[in-house]
Amino acid sequence: VSVHIEDEHTNITEIVENGVCTYRGAHSAAEAEEEPDYGALNVADIFDFANSVDVNDVSEILERQIAYNTAISKEGLKNNYGARIGQLLLKRDNNVRTRAKAYAAAGSDARMSGCELAVCIISGSGNQGITASVPVVIYAQENNIDDETMLRALIVSDLVTIHQKTGIGCLSAYCGAISAGCGCGAGISYLFGGRYYEIAHTLVNAVAILSGTICDGAKPSCAAKIAMAVEAGIMGYEMAKTGRQFYGGDGIVTKGVENTIRNVGRLARDGMGETDREILKIMLEQ
Repeated sequence: VSVHIEDEHTNITEIVENGVCTYRGAHSAAEAEEEPDYGALNVADIFDFANSVDVNDVSEILERQIAYNTAISKEGLKNNYGARIGQLLLKRDNNVRTRAKAYAAAGSDARMSGCELAVCIISGSGNQGITASVPVVIYAQENNIDDETMLRALIVSDLVTIHQKTGIGCLSAYCGAISAGCGCGAGISYLFGGRYYEIAHTLVNAVAILSGTICDGAKPSCAAKIAMAVEAGIMGYEMAKTGRQFYGGDGIVTKGVENTIRNVGRLARDGMGETDREILKIMLEQ
């Protein structure tokens, strides 16, 4: 079997089985599906939307995200997938911070090593979908936070993740799990009453910690990167909660959350182009 993709990794244009073409699709992603204008997103509007939307309008997709992504996380903890990062973390301790990292990592353990359970994706990625949602759910359950607030926090996490990824691009040498880890930090901030100011500072703090982590394909080590991304998101939240922050001029951090997000997109899209090519060379030499 040969499968031909164009423009995006989810846009299959042709499938050939035993020399016979069994599928032909649109030759551009734009033809295949009209994309929403993700460039219209910003953190202030995401926060306002999370506050004002009728939860009934979005509950079906969010509840599906919770059900699917927590199910694969539990599967990863129960069985021996990949490097078993989730199981390793839970052996260390069982506080909420560790569980948030462990469950997210375990979902990736399973997904990257052949588990066929469905996952609700974010930005075309199952790993990002798991990372953006599972830690928020773990924190909500631990603190007996009501379902409506949890769903609104998931809106923040999901859309903040998408917002960051928009400037980076669909495929990049920049690890997308980092964006989702920063997103889950923003969602956790919302769970505990964080408003725009706290969410924005959580995001800037988290971005400053791990930006530049490479993506070298989908494989078991993604689970460990996810654990570290969730840690960065949680640390970013705890910094903001206690009045600590990184300031403009601290590395790639610039004054204003939107300016910092643009810097990350520039780093990933423009600065890491050669990194992407070198990663491919290294992988192909093995």
